[in-house]
Amino acid sequence: MVSALANGESVLVNALKSEDTEYTIKGLKKFGVNIFWKEDGLHIQGKGGTFSPGNIDVFVGNSGTSMRFLTALGSLRNGRTLLDGNERMRQRPMTDLLEALESLGVKAHSTNGDGCPPVAVVSRGLFGGVVNIRGDRSSQFLSGLLMVAPYADGDMHLEVTGELASRPYVDMTLHVMSAFGVQVDRREYHSFSVKAGLRYRPQTFRIEGDASNASYFLSAAAIARGRVRVDNFPSTSLQGDAAFANVLERMGCQVVRGENWVELFGRDLQAVEIDMNSMPDLVPTLAVTAAFARGKTVMKKIGHLRVKESDRITSLAEGLTKMGIRTEQGEDWLSVEGGKAHAAKIETHNDHRLAMSFAIAGLVVPGIKIKGEWCVDKSFPEFWEVLQKLYEKHCQSVALYRQAES
Repeated sequence: MVSALANGESVLVNALKSEDTEYTIKGLKKFGVNIFWKEDGLHIQGKGGTFSPGNIDVFVGNSGTSMRFLTALGSLRNGRTLLDGNERMRQRPMTDLLEALESLGVKAHSTNGDGCPPVAVVSRGLFGGVVNIRGDRSSQFLSGLLMVAPYADGDMHLEVTGELASRPYVDMTLHVMSAFGVQVDRREYHSFSVKAGLRYRPQTFRIEGDASNASYFLSAAAIARGRVRVDNFPSTSLQGDAAFANVLERMGCQVVRGENWVELFGRDLQAVEIDMNSMPDLVPTLAVTAAFARGKTVMKKIGHLRVKESDRITSLAEGLTKMGIRTEQGEDWLSVEGGKAHAAKIETHNDHRLAMSFAIAGLVVPGIKIKGEWCVDKSFPEFWEVLQKLYEKHCQSVALYRQAES
């Protein structure tokens, strides 16, 4: 997004090739942005905030990030941008962002009238001004507005009402904006001000390791009582999910950290009670891990998970119950009581994080079957291959250990 707004060519080193990022790339190409892969990374020839005029249609599958960010970007076009997605995407709320854009001089509405995609953005530019936006639904609404704010006709002042969900993602947005030359004045997580006329400068930007994807392998070592080392794991990171190793440490695992790596040794697991607002994407990982811990784990402040790729609270409870694990849920919390898990066929509801989390349970519970396993393409296309290699290494280690014992 930021590279597309800059005036000139940027290179994103270590850019992820996945279903979600490909939807974003295809969408930006509809805006007239030239994007291509080379050996050194993803090249984006930014348009300086001036995009191809006229009417365009953009399809984003079930990529909420693509939908929210490209909707905000559509406010800078001269013309109509119609954004649509798959069946689940058409159930995911957009009202807060659409109303914010309306207050900034852009015609933005849900074509079905239900506040969900398809959405149409008709604009001749972003006026700027003061806008209030709810913080408890999705941080992506705020991030999208922040990224386009420098290109508004006037200064923009964003007021967040309520508690902001997924705060680390906003920190990451501000970090990227700063790296490309735009500073945001902020008052904690309550208000953000951006001066009109500021412009992003093209950069070569190195993307750090994905702490969300690393979580599955840390969890694997935790529940299998094994050992795993994850390289390219940022020791100082704005990613909220980088703190997952700390959660597993609280649960009893031994964690060793290096400058750019983390190593985890599985131990007997104890339940925890924890606020997961800062790392909501790892609730599925923690919920499955908790099935193998002693006691009841309670995950709080996760209400916005009900409007993710699936209703993740209900879907997790459903899958764990099939495995014989007791769960309870409320509007914004989920509890998992560790117990004796058994074989089950898991319905992923096309949710990548459910598929990868329940797959980890299959390392220690024979007979776990994952339906719709292809959904991992959304964020981690090589997941099954990486997991297979990890499993083979684990088996080799066990065999060597037994040989040494005998």
